[in-house]
Amino acid sequence: MAIEIGPGWTIGGGISIVQPPPSATASWFGGGNGPSSRIDRLTYATDTATASVRGPLSSATTQLAGTGNLDYGWFGGGDPGPKSTVQRITYATDTDTASVRGPLSLARRFLTAAGNDTDAWFGGGVGPLSRIDRITYATDTNTASVRGPLNTAQARMAATGNTTDAWFSGGDPGPVSSVQRITYATDTATASVRGPLSLARYALSAAGNTTDGWFGGGYDPGVGFSSTVDRITYATDTATASVRGPLSSAKRYVAASGNSTDGWFGGGYNSSFQVVSTTDRITYATDTATASVRGPLSLARWALASSSGIQ
Repeated sequence: MAIEIGPGWTIGGGISIVQPPPSATASWFGGGNGPSSRIDRLTYATDTATASVRGPLSSATTQLAGTGNLDYGWFGGGDPGPKSTVQRITYATDTDTASVRGPLSLARRFLTAAGNDTDAWFGGGVGPLSRIDRITYATDTNTASVRGPLNTAQARMAATGNTTDAWFSGGDPGPVSSVQRITYATDTATASVRGPLSLARYALSAAGNTTDGWFGGGYDPGVGFSSTVDRITYATDTATASVRGPLSSAKRYVAASGNSTDGWFGGGYNSSFQVVSTTDRITYATDTATASVRGPLSLARWALASSSGIQ
């Protein structure tokens, strides 16, 4: 018998208290046009404040990708170059300069990434490329290992996932609405094609939790800038993604990350041809509402990357 005494808290037989699993408390937004080495930390509990400037990337980089676990963020690839460099942010000491780790297997820009507690998968890039590299966090000074490719070669995609799989979507050339799923346990296989987004686009971004992923913003040369947010439900991922409440404005080249309840989409380039510092928050439980505008990044920029964890 177990007695629930709050969300994620139970008293079981023997009167032991089981704590809820930890959840991210902040996002780190790094790099961007310029190029920039700026890292901003957005603290979720005080997200109406301007993001705080933290220790920089080891080199100024734009068009990069980022992902991580609760303790560290890995930012890989980018321009000028293109680069194969991987830079690691340690959240507990985030005023330090990011440390250089083992490189990607191939220099590239406009790639994207997703990961779990132990590994990160970096996919695609300008070429276009179908290459997927896996970084194992415990041995991150090694060169990333090449895994099974994407189903189609794409650049300017977005990706998010859970502990077992990652969903890579959108992209260029096209633009496309395709969704490709990588199953981590069988990551030497070619990514499988799933149900599409509601709208073809590239230069979008994504955040998610254990059950769903939210893909927002982007651009289609035939349609223009997009504020559309699509939700992919992982358990029914062969269906077309469902349209949810939009971002606060149409924009592309945003960066996104989040925790189990919310996603934050920061920066970007809007339909008025302005680089913005705006951060939009999507609350997953009320995701049919328009995303709410929160405190800005410290610097307006686009083609940046983000990861989330515990500060």
